[in-house]
Amino acid sequence: MGIPPLVAPGPELTVEQKARYARHILLPDIGVEGQRRLSNARVLVVGAGGLGSPALLYLAAAGVGTIGIVDDDVVDASNLQRQVVHGVADVGRPKTESAAESVAAVNPLVTVVRHDLRLTADNALQVLADYDVVLDGADNFATRYLVNDACVLLGLPHVWGSIYRFDGQVSVWFAGHGPCYRCVFPDPPPPDAVPSCATGGVLGVLCASIGSVQVAEAVKLVVGRGEPLVGRLLVHDSLRQTWDTLRVRADPDCPVCGESPTVTGLVDYDDFCGIGGAAAGVVETPGFAEVSATELAQLLAERERGEAEFELVDVREPGERDIVSVPGSRAVHLDAFRAGTAEQELPRGVPVVVLCKSGVRSAEAAGLLAAQGRDDVRNLTGGVLAWVRDVDPSLPVY
Repeated sequence: MGIPPLVAPGPELTVEQKARYARHILLPDIGVEGQRRLSNARVLVVGAGGLGSPALLYLAAAGVGTIGIVDDDVVDASNLQRQVVHGVADVGRPKTESAAESVAAVNPLVTVVRHDLRLTADNALQVLADYDVVLDGADNFATRYLVNDACVLLGLPHVWGSIYRFDGQVSVWFAGHGPCYRCVFPDPPPPDAVPSCATGGVLGVLCASIGSVQVAEAVKLVVGRGEPLVGRLLVHDSLRQTWDTLRVRADPDCPVCGESPTVTGLVDYDDFCGIGGAAAGVVETPGFAEVSATELAQLLAERERGEAEFELVDVREPGERDIVSVPGSRAVHLDAFRAGTAEQELPRGVPVVVLCKSGVRSAEAAGLLAAQGRDDVRNLTGGVLAWVRDVDPSLPVY
């Protein structure tokens, strides 16, 4: 399904622009007019991370006139495996700052607008309103639903990508021309039901595969050529090296873009996704206590001297434990707690301390144990990240 060009042609190309974009100009479906549209386009990239990194570089190389970058994070060493817009020297710097410098190095003819903030219901409409296309590289469901709803309300196309381990997905959500994100994914998954890349991992080069497709879709939308992925969901399996296409349709009952929408403004998306308490580090499940990393270190020392007895249980994935573990812990996966079999692996009459990366998954495990009648369960507040921060900073984080 063809869509008319989103952007009017900009000024005549300069000699420098014609030389730089010659390979585009040679393409009949782009030509001088298409390149003038790209030079006049304003594209917002949500997230300067795995997907945003290749997207930003290729948008700049393509000559998109104005590129906005939204991110409130700083560069971490664990980002460098896939976030190619950042380098070793950028660790600790704001991602927007590092990304803006990389974009300028690729193409000084483009304008970069930094948005050093976290998109929220309070600011999203104002930020997105200045752009023609939104390229979504968010790594969490709350931001995905926020971006979708804001794009629907503003009438903007939403080029979405998602990656996990070896798999990726891409689509163009564009209400009025096809479905929006909510039409296909009406309800967010339960909190922590879908592991993030930070806990499940991701093949670094997969970001380039999916991010480059997102840029191709943005370019097609700007110049009005080809068939954008509107009404189609592209699914990539990098292990099998396959690309499959699924047809998706607009939902007439969609609460955002349907015939009688009930969502006419932005809402609290952390609350919508059920992560308000977890996101704030607050555990609401009764029946167990919390223990800090320094308190756990003292307990482990007492156990080593024979003055205390307890089981320290790590509920994370095996790969997470290979990166960093708390000494003296044993592995019992969270799935065993959910299945009700973990209780059989833990001795009765011995207190249990449960840990994960940040304290969220272990809180779930502790709550499940408490629900089975255990009154001697504690959760490590802040998880292994707190252990590294407060007890042994020499250990790696992820």
